Amino acid sequence: MARKAAHKAAFSRGLRGAPPVTSTVPEEKVRLLVIEDSPLDYELLLATLAMQGVGATGVRVETGGELSAALARERWDLVISDHELPGFSSGEALAIVRALPAPPPFIIVSGVIGEETAVDAMRAGADDYLIKGRLARLGTAVRNALAAAQARRDKAEAERLLQLSQQQLANLSQRLQSMLDEERAAIAREIHDDIGGTLTAVRFDIEGLRRHLAPGALPRLERAHSALTEASTAAQRIQQNLRPPSLDAGLAAALEWQVRQYRERHGADVRFEASGAKREVHEAAALAVYRTCQEALTNIAKHAAARSVEVHLHHGAAVVSLEVSDDGRGLDASALLKPGSLGLRGLAERARAAGGGMEIGSGGGRTTLMLWLPRAPAEVAA
Repeated sequence: MARKAAHKAAFSRGLRGAPPVTSTVPEEKVRLLVIEDSPLDYELLLATLAMQGVGATGVRVETGGELSAALARERWDLVISDHELPGFSSGEALAIVRALPAPPPFIIVSGVIGEETAVDAMRAGADDYLIKGRLARLGTAVRNALAAAQARRDKAEAERLLQLSQQQLANLSQRLQSMLDEERAAIAREIHDDIGGTLTAVRFDIEGLRRHLAPGALPRLERAHSALTEASTAAQRIQQNLRPPSLDAGLAAALEWQVRQYRERHGADVRFEASGAKREVHEAAALAVYRTCQEALTNIAKHAAARSVEVHLHHGAAVVSLEVSDDGRGLDASALLKPGSLGLRGLAERARAAGGGMEIGSGGGRTTLMLWLPRAPAEVAA
C-alpha cells in the first residue's frame, strides 16, 4: 500500500509537470487498453494524455486472463502496462500482446522499472517505457508508437502487394510462355505439313523435268534445284527452332542431338550424360530444359572460348535438372542482371514461373549453369 501511495503521488507530480496543450485541433480517439491495478493511476493516465492533446478512450484490466479476453474481444490501438501488478508483470503482458497476429504497440508506464529491465523489454518488442513521475513526454511517446505501428502495417501491406504483384507477373509470364510455345508448335506443324509438302512436290517436278528438258536448259534447272534444297533446309531449321521434333524421341535424345550438333559445328570436346531412372516429363518442362541447354551452348560458343563442355541431365523423383559446365572465361549470377542477357534472364524467369529455378556460378576453373524444374506441371495461383 505504501508503494502504491508513493506511485500515485509521483504520478500526480508527473501530471502537474506535463506541458500545457498548445494545439486545439481535435484528434481521433485512441482505443487504449491499460493494464493497471489502480483506478486512480488509470484516470490520471487518461487525464495526462488529454492535457497533452491525445484523446483516448479505454478499458482497464488487471490480470492476464482479463488482458487475453480484451484482446480477443476487439482491436486496440495501443496497450499501456504497469510493470508490477499482483501476480502479473509487464513482461508477461508483452508476451501475450506480441503473440497476436498483428500486435498493437506496447508502452510500459511504471514507477519501479529499472533501466536494465526497460532495455530488455524494448528488445522483447516494447515500443517505449516511461516513469510515472515523469510523464511530460507521454503524449509524444503515444504518437510515436502509433506512427511506428502504422509504418509497420504500411510496410507489411506493401510487401503483401509486392508479393501479389510478383505472383501475378509470374502467372502472366507462365501463361504467355505457354501461349508462345503453343503458337510455335502450330507454326512448326504448318511448315512441316504445308510448306514441307509443297517443297517436296516441287522437287519431284524438277526431277521429272530434268529428263525432258534440252541440255541448254539444265543449268537453270540445277540452280532451281539448289535453291529448292536451300529452302527445304531453311524450313527444317525454322521448324526445329520453333518446336524441336527431336523432343518426340524423349528429352535425353533431344539433348544428345543438340550436343552432337554443337560438336560437329564447333569441333569442341562436348560430353553428354543422362542419369536417374527415366521418367515422363511434361511438355513445358521438357521444352524449357531443351531451350536452356540451347541458350547455354550458344553463349558458350559466342563468349566462353571453352575447350571442353559437359552437359548432364538428371531425372529425379519429382524434379528434372540440367547442368551445363565449361572451362571458358567464366560467368556469374550477375550476368542475369546485364541488359544484354535477355535470353538467360527469360529462361530464369521461365523456370521460376514453372516452380523451379536457375543459377549460374563459377569455381574451380569452370562455369556451371544449373536448372531444375518439377516433372509435373506447376499449379498456377489465381
